[in-house]
Amino acid sequence: MQLHCFRKEMATFLFDKIIFGPVQSRRLGTSLGINLLPENNKVCNFNCIYCECGLTRSAGPGRSDFPERKVIREKLRDRLTEMADKNEPLTTITFAGNGEPTMHPDFAGIIDDTIRLRNAVFPEVDIAVLSNATLINKPEVRNALLRVEQNILKLDSAIPETVKLINRPLTAFSLEQTIDHLKHFKRDMIIQTLFFRGTIRNKVVDNATPVELSAWLKAVLEIDPEMVMIYTIARDTPFDTLHKIGFEELAAIADRVRKAGIQVQIYD
Repeated sequence: MQLHCFRKEMATFLFDKIIFGPVQSRRLGTSLGINLLPENNKVCNFNCIYCECGLTRSAGPGRSDFPERKVIREKLRDRLTEMADKNEPLTTITFAGNGEPTMHPDFAGIIDDTIRLRNAVFPEVDIAVLSNATLINKPEVRNALLRVEQNILKLDSAIPETVKLINRPLTAFSLEQTIDHLKHFKRDMIIQTLFFRGTIRNKVVDNATPVELSAWLKAVLEIDPEMVMIYTIARDTPFDTLHKIGFEELAAIADRVRKAGIQVQIYD
């Protein structure tokens, strides 16, 4: 998959546009991306060791650092109109980009704008949000996520120590409370988990051990999502000591989820 990038940083990249693509996504087909974060800086309240955008330098910029809602709406309208005029294919409009999209102060309004534009130009296309689930305690964020077709929320581990090692929260974060908030979606959401192993600064990291998988599966059953998406490292990461796990191992994890009665998809 080819992506238009701003600059290289330890073999990772940042998106240099508000609207990018479409690109061919493992999970989302022909996906037109929306980056709600600054174009030259990753902004996130996690600092995941595997993030393709590199390490986090800012957990919360000023409001003026985010692209304006009006600008996002205009650029999305222009791109969707252009694609429709050219009969270009499109499967999904995806909120991703340089960090956590729900951190944008106008996130809920932008979702509403996107729904209206999608309905007018590409009514058959899904809207997806890739989120780390840290802000779903906010009613306006939760309600906005419930208005899209693919509300995809991260859960890389159900063990707090592992979350600290892998996701490295930069603001106050409670795994227990997050899992409780995930339950409130009542199946109107998808859990996404990236499984991998390796070392990070001389510490072993592996969220696919028997202990990890037992805790994770227990949490997934409690959350009871519509679907689980499991995948592994596919692009460069900030650390070269991290390694993908094989398809057979992913398939074995997926089989456990499927036997528990939850739909699952694998992306290796």
